[in-house]
Amino acid sequence: MEIYNSLETKASKEFKDLLNGQLSKTKNIAEGKIIEGKVTKITEKFIFLFIEGLKSEPIVDVNEIKTLGLLENLKVGSKISVLLERIEDKNGDVLVSVSKAVKIKGWDKLVEAFEKNEPIMGKITNKCKGGVIVEHIDTGSLMFCPGSQISDKPLKDISHLINEPQKFALIKLDKVRGNACVSRRQIISSNKKEDRAKIIEKYKVGDVVKNAIVKGYSSFGCFFDVNSELDVLVHTSELSYSRVNHPDELLSIGAKHDLLVISVDKDKQQVGCSIKQLSPDPFEHISNYELNKEYKVKVVKLMDFGAFCELEPGLTTLLHSSELSWTKKNPSAKKMFKIGDEISCVITEIDKEKRRVSISHRLTQENPINIFEKKHPVDSTVEGIISSINDYAIYLKIDGFELDGFLHANDLSYEKNPEEEIKKYKKGQKLKVKVLEIKPDQQKLRIGLKQTQTDPFEWFKDKKVNDTLTVKILNTDNRGLTVQPEGSRIELQIKKSQIAINAADARPSRFITGDRIDAAIQEIDLKKRKVSLSIKLLEELQNKKALEMGSDPLSGRQLPFSSLSDKLDKKEKKKKKD
Repeated sequence: MEIYNSLETKASKEFKDLLNGQLSKTKNIAEGKIIEGKVTKITEKFIFLFIEGLKSEPIVDVNEIKTLGLLENLKVGSKISVLLERIEDKNGDVLVSVSKAVKIKGWDKLVEAFEKNEPIMGKITNKCKGGVIVEHIDTGSLMFCPGSQISDKPLKDISHLINEPQKFALIKLDKVRGNACVSRRQIISSNKKEDRAKIIEKYKVGDVVKNAIVKGYSSFGCFFDVNSELDVLVHTSELSYSRVNHPDELLSIGAKHDLLVISVDKDKQQVGCSIKQLSPDPFEHISNYELNKEYKVKVVKLMDFGAFCELEPGLTTLLHSSELSWTKKNPSAKKMFKIGDEISCVITEIDKEKRRVSISHRLTQENPINIFEKKHPVDSTVEGIISSINDYAIYLKIDGFELDGFLHANDLSYEKNPEEEIKKYKKGQKLKVKVLEIKPDQQKLRIGLKQTQTDPFEWFKDKKVNDTLTVKILNTDNRGLTVQPEGSRIELQIKKSQIAINAADARPSRFITGDRIDAAIQEIDLKKRKVSLSIKLLEELQNKKALEMGSDPLSGRQLPFSSLSDKLDKKEKKKKKD
């Protein structure tokens, strides 16, 4: 056709346009239009047509007609639609196409169905990549149906659907590219939706459904088949008045149960049902139980965090692991009990609004720390074995009791560094300690080791501010003197500023380790375990006393003795001479 077009002259083109124009005026015949032709002759290879207005008879290949399935009903005199492709080709023949006419007519029908959102009749002819090919029954147009749109349920085999006339929904249409996409699934779902709506109309709130069959579970409920026509979900909270972690705890697949209709949602096409509401609420019997009273309960389920127990059938509560024992840390209900055991528990809480009952097993026994307190009150001495040690404390297992005493590092020694002192102790070591504090409500027992010894600060209990002490010099440095009072184990500091009245004499280097000197108590607070010494204060006290004894209080020259500073200077000079 392209070669023919290229050979056209201006004159021939003008003649063709003139001819088309003339034919259009008479018979409305033009290239690209679908027209009807009358069969005049049928041979083995060709079919001859007569179309009024054309100077020659169009010819159609028999194979084209046969492919379209139109040959059997075709006879001389029959009319058939064709697409007029060329009024006159280079050979002077009229070119027409039956298949193209069928396809164009088919697309018009598809477009109309798509715009009206109407289903079309088709049949699956064969499989292809990603889906199947569907043939439009009316026009023979081929369409694509994705695998996901064949059915609303996964199908392993679709052989029963091949060549079966059925409805399809047009979901995509591209006339330019000649692509059409259809869905069988939408038709099925739509039909099911209509059917489901009719089924739901049968059910009303308050109806009792007999013999519903358990189909499956989920974490949030159980699915039932109702009368082989409806699937309903019973939420976990509606299975039982007792606590249910998973439906498989109560129900088995295939089992039959009566259901109570508690809700009907026509918009969502859902029916809500309940099992528990078909029986009396056991919580109504809670008035039979008293707070802080002991009852026998049955263990029905064991968990990592405790045990579920029945006060009576249907009335279940949680016995938390924290309420299992007074003394055991993180006790395991699985190790203490087995399902079916009857144990004693005390009801500690009844909340009718929240439908909650709290129980305790440990309250059926006397608190061991109360027993301990009766036998070993505060300030008494006990023995125990070290069970564990950390950076700041030692835990002691008290002899004869399942109790751990808390021994802080600060309570190991009066004099030594706590961090260093705690490193001396090992697990399994036996210690004798004093009871410092008992807190039954908190289950805490505080003990001390240093309290079993005499407190070195007791040496100062009869001392007061301004008292004079004789001390031994242990060490000297730029900060002052480290000294120890005679008869005491306490080491004290004399600051550099407290060595002498005269700043020039306040030199730690003037003193020698091992010497004994006098100093006055500047501050004493036994509760804070603090004692401060001062040589300067002693000088001031001595000077004040000398002035009080002198004849002329205005003159320090008449003092009967020299100052401590003078004495120290003389002592130092004598040592240098020696």
